Order: sequence, then structure tokens, then C-alpha cells
Amino acid sequence: MKPNSFSEQFKALKCCVIVPTYNNHKTLGQVLSDIMNYTEDVIVVNDGSTDSTLEVLKEFSQIYLIDLPKNIGKGNALRQGFQKAIEMGFDYAITLDSDGQHFADDIPIFLESLEVESTKEVLYIGARNMEQDGVPKKSSFGNKFSNFWFWVETGNRLTDTQSGFRLYPLFAMKDLKLRTNKFEFEIEAIVKAAWNGILVKNIPVKVHYELVNRVSHFRPFRDFTRISILNTWLVFLTFVYIKPRDLIRKIKKKGIKRFFTEDLLGSADSVEKKSLSIALGVLIGLSPIWGFHTVSVIFLAIFFRLNSVIAFAFSNVSLPPFIPFIIYFKTYLVGSLALAIILSVVAGVASYVFFSLLERKKTLNNG
Repeated sequence: MKPNSFSEQFKALKCCVIVPTYNNHKTLGQVLSDIMNYTEDVIVVNDGSTDSTLEVLKEFSQIYLIDLPKNIGKGNALRQGFQKAIEMGFDYAITLDSDGQHFADDIPIFLESLEVESTKEVLYIGARNMEQDGVPKKSSFGNKFSNFWFWVETGNRLTDTQSGFRLYPLFAMKDLKLRTNKFEFEIEAIVKAAWNGILVKNIPVKVHYELVNRVSHFRPFRDFTRISILNTWLVFLTFVYIKPRDLIRKIKKKGIKRFFTEDLLGSADSVEKKSLSIALGVLIGLSPIWGFHTVSVIFLAIFFRLNSVIAFAFSNVSLPPFIPFIIYFKTYLVGSLALAIILSVVAGVASYVFFSLLERKKTLNNG
């Protein structure tokens, strides 16, 4: 299919292209020329450039220009672009950087993937080959770091969470509270999108790091620090709010009986994994780390790849009817930590026997 034939596809999907730019006058013109082969629905956000960016943009009268008087950051530029795109009636926006590292001929991949996707509430991130020649080591390390924390925060494994070449579902994200202004915005956006039920996934794209005129405004120390602070806050929210919220929603939706039989007893996990998850939940629930039970049990369940739902459920072992007995055993007999260890072992063994018998019964019934 010829590039200009994608214009109708853009219109049918109500999709535009947003290009945030700051002092990239040497590469901006070529980037826009390449994009215009596919669509004229382009929004450029000039983030307070002090070079000849505005002179370059005079050659592209078809684009919609947002000219910000002061450089605030990429996150703010993208938010301004999203807001304008929504006002103009667009449902989706493809974003790509103006430094020339992305290839506009990858744009059709986003459109073609969207048309066959099972859900339209999807956020695509262009996955770069970070092992190819010319990729800076700091970029490769930063991406792996970001990928790990995205997995902790959402349970979703991606190969590239930092690429700026993306497709955003504007209609599904318009009510998200996105607050950051700089490079960390792209992490905040995908985490909060995933938290709100939007599918976040990678699609492969090409990348070019060896351009002579390429200028990157990413400042390793400052921006990496901002991203680290954001991830710390997002991890905290994951453990104290998001995971418990999702569990409570699931229980309310299914009811306690159905939740217990399907998510606990009927889980597809192995007998060993279920039993270890219960043991972990009991161990943490009875441990003297008051105020940190939820954070600890979910983090450890994810870290050891256990069932976080089961572990969290059994970490609430200190139910009101059992509190007098727990206090008695902790105070007069074995102590808090010892009791936690003993009962976690007992719970693990008992649940292993129970689930083994349950699996055997299922096998006999099916046979």
C-alpha cells in the first residue's frame, strides 16, 4: 500500500500525529516531511524552542501548531497536544520524536495493529531493538530499569517502555490524572493507563541513533532521578492501593463464593505454587511489620512469582475472631516471628495436602 493511501485510514480511525519538539531544527523538517506522506492531521508542539524551529515550521502550513512560549518539558508538551487533539475530535494520537530517531514508514504498523486488535482501548509502544549497534549503553540500561519497574507496578512485561514512538487511545485516557511535565511523563502515562484497564503492549519498530544532526535533550542524572522518584511513588501506590483495589473489585464482581472457588481453589497454578502462596500470606500476615503487610506480601509474591491474589488473601489472617488466640500465642508461648513461621509452615503443608487431594479428585472425575 502506498504511503498516501493511509490518509483515509487515519481519518477512519480518527487518528492524528503529535510531534513535540524543542531545538531540533536540523531534523524537524525531514521528520515532518516523512509524516506528511501518511497524513496531514499533524499537531506540532513547539516547546519554547530558541533555535530556528519556527522558520522550519513556516514550510508546513498544513500542520496545527501549538507554540509554547517557555520550555517546560516533553510531558507538558504531550499533554498540550493530547488536549488539542481531543478538542479537534481525534480518538487516537501517534507520537514520535523530532530528533529523527524514528522512521515514519513504521506508522502503518500502528494503524494495521489497531484495526485487528481485540480491544480498541490499547496503547502501543514502539519496541526498539536495544541490542543493535549504535544504541547508547545509558539508553539500554535505562530501558531495562524502566521495564522492570513497569512489571512490578502493573504485572505486565514489556521489552521497551521508554520509546517515544507510540499510539495513545485519547478517548480512553482523557480522564486520567497525568501530572508530570518532563520525560517521566511517558512512564506515568503507561502505568496509569494499565491501572485503568487499557491494554499496553509493544509492537516492533526501527530506530536510528547514529544521525549526525540528532540532538537529545535527555539529561541522564536529572531525568533519571525524576524517573526514579516517580517509580518509587508508583510502586508505593501499587502495593497500598492498586493491588488491594483490584482484589476488592474482583471479589465484588464475582462474589466471595465464586471468587474463592475460581481464583483460589480453581486457579490454574500448580499445587506447589498455591501452597507456597498461602504460606507466604500467613507468614507476612502474622509477622510484626504492622502497616507494611500489604506492601510486603504483594512485593514478595511478585518477586518470587507466586500467586499474589492468594498470598494477599491469606495475609489477612488476623481476622477478628482469631485475634485473641493470636495474641495469646504471640505473648505467652512462642513469640510473634516464631508463631508466623510455625503457622506458615502448617498452612503450607495443609494446603498442599488439600490441593493435592482436590487435583486427584478432579482427575478421577474426568477419567
